[in-house]
Amino acid sequence: MKLDLGGALTAAALLAVAAVALASPEDDRASVAALDTQYQAAVKRNDAETMGRILADDFVLVLGNGKTYTRQDLLESARAGKIVYERQDEDEGTQIVRVWGDTAVVTARLWLKGVNEGVDFERRLWFSDTYVRTPTGWRYAFGQASLPLPATTPTAAAKPDEQRN
Repeated sequence: MKLDLGGALTAAALLAVAAVALASPEDDRASVAALDTQYQAAVKRNDAETMGRILADDFVLVLGNGKTYTRQDLLESARAGKIVYERQDEDEGTQIVRVWGDTAVVTARLWLKGVNEGVDFERRLWFSDTYVRTPTGWRYAFGQASLPLPATTPTAAAKPDEQRN
């Protein structure tokens, strides 16, 4: 009996794609939420390998001050370890994941605290992370972060949906 390895691999790949396509919106939300939490933890550890698996090849991050960073910029920064994080965590209860087909957006408030090249920092900010479904799973494609939030304002603690006027 001759084993057709190429055919078996193709069939396995098709089954994996079909399984991803059949995921429910609730499953997609849970998957993306977990992936975004995993990404934040990888940044905190300067774990470029995990970050690289999650980031799309054409990833872009836009900060509130207008600076932009590519996938390569973030991976090089993590490898260099110039930032040592004490905190790089989403504030509990602020994460919201919205899914539209093959696109998902995570919004949450992030608490950052650490040392960047010898300078202490601590701030909270809102971010939106956009994920896209690919044949190999969800990938983080675009991020946007607010300017640091004022230290003591009622809206700094509100969820995005609660900030409407």
